[in-house]
Parts: sequence; C-alpha cells; structure tokens
Amino acid sequence: MADNFSVFVVEDDEFYSEVLEYHLSLNPDITVTKFTNGKDFLNNLDKNPDAVTLDYSLPDISGEEVLRKIKEYNSDIPVVMISGQEDIKTAISLLQEGAYDYIVKDEDTKDRIWNAIRNIREKVGLKQEISALKQQVKKKYDFTTSIIGNSPSMKRVFAMIEKAVKSNITVSITGETGTGKEVVAKSIHYNSPRAKKPFVAVNITAIPSELIESELFGHEKGSFTGASARRIGKFEESGDGTIFLDEIGEMDINMQSKLLRVLQERELTRVGGNGTVKVKCRVISATHKDLAEEVRKGNFREDLYYRLLGLPVSLPPLRERGNDVLVLAKHFIDEYCQENELGKLKLSSKAQNKLFKYPWPGNIRELKAVTELCCVMTDSDTIEEEHITFNSTGSIDTLLQNEMTLEGYKNRIVKHFLDKYNNDVVNVAKKLDIGKSTIYRMLQERMV
Repeated sequence: MADNFSVFVVEDDEFYSEVLEYHLSLNPDITVTKFTNGKDFLNNLDKNPDAVTLDYSLPDISGEEVLRKIKEYNSDIPVVMISGQEDIKTAISLLQEGAYDYIVKDEDTKDRIWNAIRNIREKVGLKQEISALKQQVKKKYDFTTSIIGNSPSMKRVFAMIEKAVKSNITVSITGETGTGKEVVAKSIHYNSPRAKKPFVAVNITAIPSELIESELFGHEKGSFTGASARRIGKFEESGDGTIFLDEIGEMDINMQSKLLRVLQERELTRVGGNGTVKVKCRVISATHKDLAEEVRKGNFREDLYYRLLGLPVSLPPLRERGNDVLVLAKHFIDEYCQENELGKLKLSSKAQNKLFKYPWPGNIRELKAVTELCCVMTDSDTIEEEHITFNSTGSIDTLLQNEMTLEGYKNRIVKHFLDKYNNDVVNVAKKLDIGKSTIYRMLQERMV
C-alpha cells in the first residue's frame, strides 16, 4: 500500500465530517483534510489528494459539477460520492462521469467508505509499484547507459538505434554470438512508443521444427495430438508490442514461407483454425549468420530476407572494438562487486594488457564470464594477470591439436581468413599485418 495517503473530505455537515475524519484517521498512514464547500476544495485541488470523498449536496456548487472539475484537472484522482438520498438514476450518472463509488448515508456508511478507501489505496499502491518497475526496466534498457562503448563502430550502432526508436520500421540485427543482439532489441523496444506494450522474445533454435508454427501462430483445441485447449502464439502474445525473432537464420525453409505470408498480410491463422487474427506487433529479427550468403546458397528465402531487412543494425565483434574491451571489463567488475557487496577492484596494467590482446571469440558474453571469475580469484583489491583465465571453445584450440610446422600453421591461418573474407587479399593482408605478396603466393599454390 502507498504510505502517507491523503484523503480530502468535502462535506458541509460538520458533525458528519468529523465522524468521517475520525474513522479514516484510525489508520495512521491516512491524512485527512476537511472542506465544507466546493469552492475551498477546488482552490486546493492542486495539492493532489490521493482520494476524495465528496458530498453530493454542497451549499455552493453541486457535487456533480465538482466531480466534473476534478476529472478535468486529473482523471486519475478517485472520487467517492456520498449522498443523503438513494437515487439510482443519479448514481448511474455519477459513475458514468467517473466517480469511483456512490454511497448513501446510513448506519453502514462509515464502513463502506473505509472499504472504498482501502481498495483505492491498494490500487494506488499497485499502480505505483507497476510504474516503478516500468521505470526500472526503461532505465535498464536505456541504450545510452546499458550498451557500453566509445569505439567508432559502436557510435554507428547508437546512431542506428536512435533511428529505430523514432520509427516503426522492421529491424534486423546481425552479429556474432555474444555481441548483445537481444540487449539491442530490448533497448529499441523500451525506448520506443511501444515501451509499455509486451516484448516477446523467441529463440528459433530452442523450438523443435514440428512445434514452431504452433509456437509462433498458436493453435486451436484438437488441432493435433496433445492440443487439449486453444493456445495463442507468440505473435498474438506480442499484441501492439514487439516480437523478437532470435536466430532467424536457423528457421526451416518451409516455415519461412508461412512467416513471409504473415508478415505480408499482417494477419495469421492459428494451426487448425479458419479465422484470421490481425498482427499489430513490430518485428525485430537477429542472426549470427550472413543472411545474404544464406540466400545465395538457397537456405533462406530472398523475399523473406528483404521483408525482414528493414533497418539493419550490425554489431561489431569485441575484438574490433579497441579500448571498449577495457571499458566493458571495468564495468562488469564494478557491477559484480556491487551485486556481491565486495570492495572496489582494479585491474593491473598487465591484466589490462592480457584482456586487450585476447581475440574474444565469445565476445561480450565471454568477457563478462572472465571478469566475474577474476573477481572471485583475487585475494586483494587488484586483479593481476594470473587471475585471468580464458576457457574459450573457439577453433584455435582445435587448430593447435594438430601438430604442424610453423609454415603449416601460417598457411592454415591465412587460408581461414581468405575463406572468411572471400579472397579479399587487401583486407586479409591488413587483418593479419602481412604483405600482399605472401598471400598472392599462397593463392597461386592453391591453384596448382
């Protein structure tokens, strides 16, 4: 319940006014202010009471007129109307004007008013809690504070998020695993006009292919074995909010055609149903794959690709974000220490250098795990180089399991980057800091 709950009692009968004040003030958290006429009350309306009890028959202004002025000032102020006469027509009229309740003066009035105020207090308290939670969520996903980074590549990401926030355009997010695609999606949703509407995340890889249509679009009772009741899908659940389709590149080609139809028609049909349901949600998709390449390979529908593309947001891998590695590491360390009530921890220069040089195949997700382990491993206020442990599952570990000459390792690494960047010699030479002639020689050898 809300603390320091203020109730304005507007009642021209002085005795009855005192009875109400006494009865309500039995709860120490309720503060009662009395008024004997409508004019004085309206002059003090800017003090914003939490609730009002209003006599229908005031000496200067009718209770109905006072109610109307209260609602014009602030429609959220609950008003309990009190009348000496039981008149159903008047009661209905006042309730239609926005009164919370209509109570007739009799021997049970005090109890009825108390019950009404108690219910109002509970609703106000719940509303405040919901409002506070929404503010916390909005603050959590304020991209200017929740997405950390000062590198030029991240500044470009911020610019794209700002554009997405200001429009309803479909958004596609690409980036390696662990780069923060869902955080970006939530930042777009919770900073947009849809912030108070649902955000529904769907990981395509987590749903068996035979169930994905039902999961996304819902099903009718009896539509398949086990469908014991109607169930709405994720698109319906999203309502006027946002649906986030994570790892969209993993979707089966047959399901892609069904999704395309829903996006084109902006309506869906539940599995086993005949009627259609309007689709109003915004769509944000994400993938770690190169969808354009998947289209060329025939793994992804070209028409669906362009339908989902909308505003593209490309998240850079952590290894290409320069000093952001250390900025993020310090942020995660501070966050972990605060959550676990630990003292401040700092990174030694050698520890910073070790973090900076590591390639971070697991990106931000891996960095967070590594820094949290550092906080546990140190016994002082400083994280040293030896406290940093990398447990990467990346391909470099597999590479080193095969014993080769140094020349063999070099050829394997160059080949990997040539494949990755479509034989772009200039780009690969720059990435590996080697001469172009070395790469051209390798390409010549591969052709022999």
